[in-house]
Amino acid sequence: MSPNGSDRSSRRPMRRKLPQVLTAGLILATATGCTYRDFPRLGMPTPVTEEAPRILSLWQGSWAAALITGILVWGLIVWSVIFHRRSRTKVEVPPQTRYNMPIEALYTVVPLIIVSVLFYFTARDESKLISLEDKPAHTINVVGYQWSWGFNYVENVDGSSTTGAKVPSELADIPQKFQDDFPAGAEGVYDAGIPGTKNPQNGNPGPTLWLPKGEKVRFVLTSRDVIHSFWVVPFLMKQDVIPGHTNAFEVTPNREGTFMGKCAELCGVDHSRMLFNVKVVSPERYQQHLKELAEKGQDGYIPSGIELTDPARNAEKKQL
Repeated sequence: MSPNGSDRSSRRPMRRKLPQVLTAGLILATATGCTYRDFPRLGMPTPVTEEAPRILSLWQGSWAAALITGILVWGLIVWSVIFHRRSRTKVEVPPQTRYNMPIEALYTVVPLIIVSVLFYFTARDESKLISLEDKPAHTINVVGYQWSWGFNYVENVDGSSTTGAKVPSELADIPQKFQDDFPAGAEGVYDAGIPGTKNPQNGNPGPTLWLPKGEKVRFVLTSRDVIHSFWVVPFLMKQDVIPGHTNAFEVTPNREGTFMGKCAELCGVDHSRMLFNVKVVSPERYQQHLKELAEKGQDGYIPSGIELTDPARNAEKKQL
């Protein structure tokens, strides 16, 4: 048999398998469990805060930019394969071009433009997401420790402005700029978990953080030991919890329900068990929960974390 005949015979099985491969790919693409309503989010969960749609929009825009770039690159590859394939009648080496300044300038400038545009929108949205109001409606000190979470609700639970006039020693390491925004008379309540803690309503692992719907909440993030990361999945945002340095961000929950949270930073042996729940309820139910914690004897605060490092303290002084 001639070499050409052997080439044709070797191609036939591949052509026969092509429909099977395409069918398998179609099955994989349609068997992910996503509906047409989920597709626009491109893998992101449904946002549950007023700030999360900004993150979702940035995510969708990045995908659109990547898709346009991919189509351009794939199109150029297909074009070169079709129009510059070797002719069956000509076997000579095609003309070789060493330098082409317009093309070289193109593939240098275009990536710079793409990165600059992505950087602009990312910086714009990030500055908005981490900006803090002067007086949030609620402040919660989220404490990360190996291997669970504690929540200090800095609230005036009893309604008296005379109690909690002095910042307790448990919160003394939180920077002054955050202490200034604590509500007057905040004696506070707390909740703390261990890896074996479970939500009594649905059995999900981890302690439960309660939030009021429709009211802005500031999270002040502190750590007692190593770096953790506070991530509530449907918030579409996470922030590191760093020992000796305080981070903070604010959200306004706009949907009631119980949502999953976890540590997103490898922090030790039981990192995978650093789970928690977030329960968004009405403002009235939220206030009732704070009173329930006080009735159970969980008034005051748990220690927020270790002392600020000198660089962090100096940075806070410059900001003030």
